[in-house]
Amino acid sequence: MVHYTEDISRKVNESLNVINKHTDYKPKIAIILGTGLNDLASIIDIETEIPYEEIPHFSKSFVEFHQSKLIFGKISGKKVVAMQGRYHYYEGRSMQEITHPVRVMKALGVEALIISNAAGSMNPEIKNADIALIEDHINLLGQNPLIGLSSDDLGKRFTDMTEPYKHKFINEFQKIAVENNIKIHKAVYVAMTGPSLETRAEYKFLRIIGADVVGMSTVPECIMANHLNMDVVGITIVTDECYPETLKPISIKEVLANGKRAEPKLTLLIQKFIENFDLI
Repeated sequence: MVHYTEDISRKVNESLNVINKHTDYKPKIAIILGTGLNDLASIIDIETEIPYEEIPHFSKSFVEFHQSKLIFGKISGKKVVAMQGRYHYYEGRSMQEITHPVRVMKALGVEALIISNAAGSMNPEIKNADIALIEDHINLLGQNPLIGLSSDDLGKRFTDMTEPYKHKFINEFQKIAVENNIKIHKAVYVAMTGPSLETRAEYKFLRIIGADVVGMSTVPECIMANHLNMDVVGITIVTDECYPETLKPISIKEVLANGKRAEPKLTLLIQKFIENFDLI
């Protein structure tokens, strides 16, 4: 029987071996591009693109609007790696599959992870196409990517989560938003399994327990990044309004359209953040 720790290390090394044949990049910053946010890749001065299918233990996303590429390049002169397409629990993925790319990013030398996503707002002050910085999260996925870890060689089993999203990064994004006249919120993000959207009663419940926005991703990657001592910032684009009193059906077309409206603002924020990264 292969030891769990050895199996994880083997998979990371097998992914790295293929990546290193394509590029010798050692980026400090990684970005996960969420649903409807693939165009963020347009600000990257691309050096190398690797389809997920070519990397061991990566695979093509089952979500039709995720492009499934690992991109290496520069933003504002800084080396970055970006996941153009992510994995979701609702695809039938295990937590280890979802967070394997984060382990690989850490092995590449990444110190900071920018996680973007699209989500619904239950807070009436946060509207469609608004941007929210995630200050904390609630994990209602019923799973945790650290379950089963058996060695501190992989990171501390009892990972501290008192500051899952780095305060200094949140403050920097707020400063950049003010300087560029961009409205920005702070929010508590709750992760649900999906793929069905929540009911009216569920939205009421989630609001009662302290959530502002709801989505189907981000939390596993954030937990794993903290486990690996990476600094994290999470950014949400609001793509639908989930206020129980005025709830109505939403189409994926509307979700993508709202994401498109907010994307130029998010692109500018990320670009300026990376430009200032060494000074934060």
